[in-house]
Amino acid sequence: MRVSVTDRCNLRCRYCMPEGIRQVPMSEILTLEETVQICRIAAENGIRKIKVTGGEPLVRKGCVPFIGMLKQIPGIEQVTLTTNGVLLQEYAEPLLENGLYAVNISLDTLDRGKYREITGTDALPAVEGAIRDMLRRGVPVKLNAVLEKGTGKADWKALAEMTRETPLLVRFIEMMPLGYGKDRAGASGEEVKDWLETQFGPMEPDKARHGNGPAVYWKPQGFQGSIGFISALHGKFCRSCNRLRLTAQGELKSCLCYEAGVSLKEPLRRDDEAEVERRFREALWNKPEAHCFERPEEMTEKREMGKIGG
Repeated sequence: MRVSVTDRCNLRCRYCMPEGIRQVPMSEILTLEETVQICRIAAENGIRKIKVTGGEPLVRKGCVPFIGMLKQIPGIEQVTLTTNGVLLQEYAEPLLENGLYAVNISLDTLDRGKYREITGTDALPAVEGAIRDMLRRGVPVKLNAVLEKGTGKADWKALAEMTRETPLLVRFIEMMPLGYGKDRAGASGEEVKDWLETQFGPMEPDKARHGNGPAVYWKPQGFQGSIGFISALHGKFCRSCNRLRLTAQGELKSCLCYEAGVSLKEPLRRDDEAEVERRFREALWNKPEAHCFERPEEMTEKREMGKIGG
């Protein structure tokens, strides 16, 4: 289950948090204790792995001990974190002391100028330092890069090259038609894989299990790490999707494609835990059969990715 603890970010990343986005009062956001209560109910109903996301989770005060609170829930086996990486090195030690298992770092380029253009900050050195620090500590690290059509071949190659000498997993994610992505043309994972093979030679399937997601991994000959592709549009993986998303405002979503969700905040705040569990199970059993990203006219979700814990 993906748990969003904030819809704020310390970067203006164009993919999920564009300038001008509306902030909401903290009273509309779940407290961390409320989120833990929902996650405990989720664990009692079979959830075993939790990914903390946002926005940027590390800007939320109390996020580090929150990781530990989640890890202590009976039945929870892993707690991982998706982050832009800017604050990661600063909090690395206490995060690991609180039981953090692995990190996903959103990073679309290793070009410092382009990074500034995308995010509005000059934080790339801090992110690169965090990657090195996590690897030195033996923490599993995945880098997530969003694919845009017609741009970024130098970025694709540079990011993939990082897997040559380190056990990194670099994943290229097809752009979904949400938020910024609805007006942009995305490259397909297969297209990028074919191009990378012209640079690195044929890649062999990596059949090792790398986490809990839908990525399909390939390994260039002689590389320590692997290159993954999350192909939501061209390699539809809905048949095996078992994810739920809890937004910072207490909405449980079973698919990114559809606006419909179940509010858990309202019964939680009137101390009706039985109703929280009933609604949780309702969302679980009514999870859509598949998304409709290939048919944008049928989509009902209009919010940016940072608002829905994507």
